[in-house]
Amino acid sequence: MPLEIARDDVSVPDTRALVTAHVSGMLANTPAESCHALDADALVDNGASLWSARVDGELAGIGALAPFGDGAGELKSMRVTERFLGQGIGRAILRHIMAEARERGIRTLWLETGSGDDFAAARGLYASEGFVECPPFGSYRPDPLSTFMTREI
Repeated sequence: MPLEIARDDVSVPDTRALVTAHVSGMLANTPAESCHALDADALVDNGASLWSARVDGELAGIGALAPFGDGAGELKSMRVTERFLGQGIGRAILRHIMAEARERGIRTLWLETGSGDDFAAARGLYASEGFVECPPFGSYRPDPLSTFMTREI
């Protein structure tokens, strides 16, 4: 199972479809006012860089990094397709984005994820990679459905 992680573009059909599925999935579990997932066009508009993970050419997951002030970045749109869940794809994407962030001179990463049971695996992944819970950051406001995390890199 050779895994390749590379910069991608939301104009690539399967990548765009996964971003769209990600947003739909977030809205299915979270009220719109508490859902902070960005659609494909919003990722571009926010200056996010997007990476895809492919296994033998098949899209397995995506992750994005949006600029967030001087020396900081925000993780966005982390998603693994159902077929590849539990195979370390999310961790590989996360580590790849952290390495890319370091190369860009980013010193702090931030993220927002859900606080419910549906997001326990995501929170566990982030915690296992050194992210810690923190107060809301940037334009986020306190929300019982959100968990905010950060990490120095």
